Amino acid sequence: MRHAALVVNPMSGKHRGEAIGEQATRRLRSAGWTVDRVTGDDVVSVRSSLAAVLAGGADTVVVTGGDGALHGILDLLVEADATLGLLPAGTGNDLARALELPYRDAEACLDVLLSSTPRRIDLARVDGAGESRLVATVVASGFDSKVNERANAMTWPRGNMRYNIAIVAELRAFSPIPFTLELTDAAGEYSTVETDAMLVAIGNGPSFGGGLRIAHGASLYDGLLDVCLIRPVSRTLLIRTFPKLTKGTHVSMPEFERYRVRSVRIDAPGIVAYGDGERLGALPLTAEVLPGALSVLAPPTRV
Repeated sequence: MRHAALVVNPMSGKHRGEAIGEQATRRLRSAGWTVDRVTGDDVVSVRSSLAAVLAGGADTVVVTGGDGALHGILDLLVEADATLGLLPAGTGNDLARALELPYRDAEACLDVLLSSTPRRIDLARVDGAGESRLVATVVASGFDSKVNERANAMTWPRGNMRYNIAIVAELRAFSPIPFTLELTDAAGEYSTVETDAMLVAIGNGPSFGGGLRIAHGASLYDGLLDVCLIRPVSRTLLIRTFPKLTKGTHVSMPEFERYRVRSVRIDAPGIVAYGDGERLGALPLTAEVLPGALSVLAPPTRV
């Protein structure tokens, strides 16, 4: 039977994380799993506690929370070659969506954890500003990251309304951004793209921001990253594009471009990047795919 470290973010999903954590503890222990609860007041303390449990023999890490909760400990899972069990309790849950987990139903997710055979997914390693981070979903930069920067600087209002206000405010001053992309494709061929764009996203998985499928068609299993960009459009068209992201229909726009690569270096003046919804820092940065880097418990892949 498995020995699991259960990492709980009690604040996830409007405080649903704690309840789901208790539910998971009962189910997993009744199935014969050894479960060690991992807690902490911040990322540093959670990482310290988790490292100790992994050193004590845990082979599985069950994360109750969202993409951000997982992001802060991804490197520990990879270093220990531990298997991830994901119980989505965040607001985005984009990795859960990509894994086709029943992310709205904690009981069904527990069923998956208890019945699945581990399989492996790709990750992206992002290097920049003197540090290296792992990303499971999407690295985003451009209009969306500028909105995040503005929203994070606001103290009022709270919740989604803050981001709506930030979008409106950013649109007033936003103009296309000059990006430089240095690409290495699947065959190892190198090329450079210099272009103005509204945003550039590097997709390991297809979506960010709670189901916005900016990299629609990206796969966690193909050993490649999807570099997706939207070339300059009017502010009105940019607003109209965002609803299309939920279904991925924006990929038919003439302004949409995609490059499938092993690695990419991305640069733009005055722009920061976000990965898994967390701030990575200012460009430039380099993202490289790590094929099969993470073991996960999830439903079988659809062909």
